[in-house]
Parts: sequence; structure tokens; C-alpha cells
Amino acid sequence: SIAVYPPQNLSPELIQTIEDYTIRVAQGLNTIGLVNIQFVISEGVVYIIEVNPRASRTIPFLSKVTGIPMANLAMQGILGIKLKDQGYRTGLVPSKSGVYVKMPVFSFNKLKKVDTVLGPEMKSTGEIIGKDVVLSKALYKAFRAANIEIPEYGTALLTIADKDKQEMLPLAKRLVAVGYRLLATTGTGQALLEAQVPVTILQNGEAKRENILRSIHDGEIQFVINTMTEGKTDETDGYFIRREAADNNLPCLTSLDTTEALLQAMEMMHFQLQAVGTEPMF
Repeated sequence: SIAVYPPQNLSPELIQTIEDYTIRVAQGLNTIGLVNIQFVISEGVVYIIEVNPRASRTIPFLSKVTGIPMANLAMQGILGIKLKDQGYRTGLVPSKSGVYVKMPVFSFNKLKKVDTVLGPEMKSTGEIIGKDVVLSKALYKAFRAANIEIPEYGTALLTIADKDKQEMLPLAKRLVAVGYRLLATTGTGQALLEAQVPVTILQNGEAKRENILRSIHDGEIQFVINTMTEGKTDETDGYFIRREAADNNLPCLTSLDTTEALLQAMEMMHFQLQAVGTEPMF
């Protein structure tokens, strides 16, 4: 997953709650060493969904950006040396200046016939870090370092599951605002037209699928946004589109959170034209 340090959208109250829960859980479990806790925030309420008495893949990233040798400190704790004896104390370390983004790197273009849809299983083959003074620039550096090209203009293909269509609408409007032409499959296209977003609709069917794949192969599409409908098999249009994008080194986003992150980076690169005194495009 993409990770950002320090948190960009959490209030001081939420951060304090997370810190409090972490300390109480670790002490309640009598943890010695590292503990990995996964939180989710819903409607302003902090929930714990998972606790593991082990390190996570984020530890090297956080150790590097904070300068705190977390694995070494954990091992010293296991050997009986307390944190306070190593010059540390309980509580949250003050954030460093700047914004750091951890970005996973994938090798789907080398792993043929592997679906690019991400789930809980491990599919990344490495990680990189982007750093800058603001999130959008740090994201841009991370995407580029992960070999994800961010084209300045072109055509985006959208094929979005029903459950994601409402969330996609404002993202599609932002794509048009930075100068992109949109193509979409039938259901996605209808949703965009109803929201008055300009789009060219591609009809479903095997013949149309071949045209889409050929357009990707010929460079007529610059990147793909595809979210998967639950229960679909590897024989769907989405699977073939994702594989064709991977085989041609084309960015293929299967998460709207990642789409939002990429859009922030794209908007940082673009100027938007709007006459003084007029309403925004949408």
C-alpha cells in the first residue's frame, strides 16, 4: 500500500486517540518488541481491526524517515534493555519536517497472466520513497520512482464497478479539468453522462474488447482506471484490459484511493484555465 508520513488528514484529537489506544493495547498484551496495529476511522470514530505482535513492512520506511532504529530498539527490548535506558520514552515522536511517501513497486509486466487487481495478499516486489515539502510533490516523485509515468495529457479509459461509480464522478471531473479525454464502457459512461461529464462510450462485447485492447497496444490510451466487480472471473473484459495495460507498461489503477493520489500529482503539474468571474467547469 501507499503510506504517507506524517499524517496529512488526521486531526490532533484523532492522532491522540490512536496514540492512547496503541499504548494501552501494547501494555495490555504485555508486548515486548514491535507490534503492528491496523486502525480504521469511520465517521470520526477510531476502530482497531487487527493487532499483530510483529514488525510490519512499514518499519524500514519509518525507521529511515524518522532516524529511529526501530528493529534494533525492539531487539534490545527483547533482551531486557528498557526504552528509557536507550534514550527514548513512551509516546508519539514529534513529526519531522517535510512529507514522505512510501510507494510499492510491481512487476506485472514480467509476471504474465497474473491479474493486477490488488488484495490482501503480497504482490509488490519492492518499495521506494518520495520526499518533498508538500504531499502532491512527494506523491509525484514516488509515482515516477515506481516507474509509473504521469502523462500531461491524453486519453483515460474508465471501467468502474457499480459500487464505485458515485465515488468516481468527482475524480472524472478533475481528469477533464486537467485536459483529459475520457473513454468508458457502457455502464460507467452512462453514469458520467448523467453527471454531465463529457465521455465517449464504448459498447460492450467481444469485438469492442478487441478494439480497446488494440487501442491500448497502439498507444491511443494513456492510462486505465478499472475497479473490479466482486465475484468476477479472469475471463472478464476488465481482466484482459488490465493485462494489456500491464503488458504495455501503461498505468492501470484498480483503486480509487490511488486515483485520488495520482490526480493530486497531476494537478500539481497542470495549470487550469478559467476566466475571471466565471463559474468552475463543473
